[in-house]
Amino acid sequence: MKIDIGLSDILLISPMIALFLASLIPITVKVLRGNKEQPAIATLSQAILGLVVSIGLLIVFGGAGKTAFNNGLIFDGVTQWLGVIALASAGAAIIMMYENPSTKGRQFSELIFLALSSAIGMLILVSAVDLLMVFIGLEMMSLSLYLMIAMSHEEKLSKEAALKYFVLGSFASAIFLYGTAFIFGSTGGTNILNFMEVAPDLIQTSRLFLFGITFVILGFCFKVSIAPFHAWTPDVYQGSPTPHTALMATAVKAVSFAAFLRIIATKSLIGSEHLFDMLQWLAVITMILGNTAAILQNNFKRMIAYSSVAHSGYLLVGVITAGVSDNSAFGASGVIFYLLSYGLMTLGAFAIASMLERSENHIVNIDDLAGFAKQRPMLALCLTVFLLSLAGVPPTLGFFGKFYLFNAAIGEGLLWLAIWGMLSSVIAVYYYLRPIVVMYMREGNAEIAGHSLNATTVTAVVMALAITLMGFVSGPIFTAVEASLLR
Repeated sequence: MKIDIGLSDILLISPMIALFLASLIPITVKVLRGNKEQPAIATLSQAILGLVVSIGLLIVFGGAGKTAFNNGLIFDGVTQWLGVIALASAGAAIIMMYENPSTKGRQFSELIFLALSSAIGMLILVSAVDLLMVFIGLEMMSLSLYLMIAMSHEEKLSKEAALKYFVLGSFASAIFLYGTAFIFGSTGGTNILNFMEVAPDLIQTSRLFLFGITFVILGFCFKVSIAPFHAWTPDVYQGSPTPHTALMATAVKAVSFAAFLRIIATKSLIGSEHLFDMLQWLAVITMILGNTAAILQNNFKRMIAYSSVAHSGYLLVGVITAGVSDNSAFGASGVIFYLLSYGLMTLGAFAIASMLERSENHIVNIDDLAGFAKQRPMLALCLTVFLLSLAGVPPTLGFFGKFYLFNAAIGEGLLWLAIWGMLSSVIAVYYYLRPIVVMYMREGNAEIAGHSLNATTVTAVVMALAITLMGFVSGPIFTAVEASLLR
């Protein structure tokens, strides 16, 4: 097959090119300096500049619904919004890496190279409409993450986390590829746009296609931590350096749900009642299991990990809604808006956790927050905002994220899913309030690490302000997201 590459294709992928060039700068400078690290602030500045340029190019050239490279990539509203969310999340995580004891210092140039390479994979994944392109983006993103986690200065838990993530991630990729092979065998191609119109009928008439699409969906269920494929999440989140955990919990989740949305947009759920029922039950189980398990945790990162599992269940409700709705833009808009709010509050929570880590081996438990409000009132207030938003307390952004998701589900007749979502949200209030109670009502000597944490502090404060202020303009933001999907 001949593929004609024109200037328009190059312009559309210019955000990826910008990131690639930016990723080369730190390691090139290190080589030219005789394998000596340049000042960390210079490496950080180069990375942030590359991400800012990439975001600008994505806003300028993305969002028009144009395709590139023989319809392998599409640059529509989903690409634009979730691409920007992923890159902004990566930027916040890189700022944390600059000051976190597990990641700063030696090999920082290599770490930034891998982080930006992972971001390139995210942009490929978020724009891919060919299953083989999806796989390329998925692996480029994941392989970089495996190496980043293993490079941590912490000697034990991070190595275990990297190995678990690698083994189970490879298994999920194999399932995805296996499903892709069956889809190719039944349709003669792997481009989602080509079989989108016939998928509802094909899934009823071809067992091969049904088997393939089911395996592809199961592969994504692992990537986004849908129960019972979530078992890796608490261990990997706990063992990874906190900035890497923040990156996985936000940027990786956002782009993985983007690809998940494109698969479900084929309307395969309409053609298979069993597949539809299976995904609904997975969403319910994920919400309940994630929130129930989080109640039992004392380790802060592990609690947020199970919280992340529960939020994947909420997001799956939105994905299912988009998959069965005649106006899929409304359901998809709910997913994108929720990922925006979830990214802000989760990044903020991990920023606070990162500041509490005094060394690469330090573990932050919820009980360690005793007295934090007295020692650091501003940061305690920020963490309170993050936790209340995660719980969905109005008027925070998290409340409106849940509102739009469940409202779309009710509009499509999925009332029982919305009810389970609201009930599990009530369960979640308990463990989100627990750190707040410990901070404000227990005496203790909680204090942030002694080294400079100015950049991470600014990140946390900005996230808290964004969550609070954006809650008051959530309507116009949601309208803008929906309008971009209807173009």
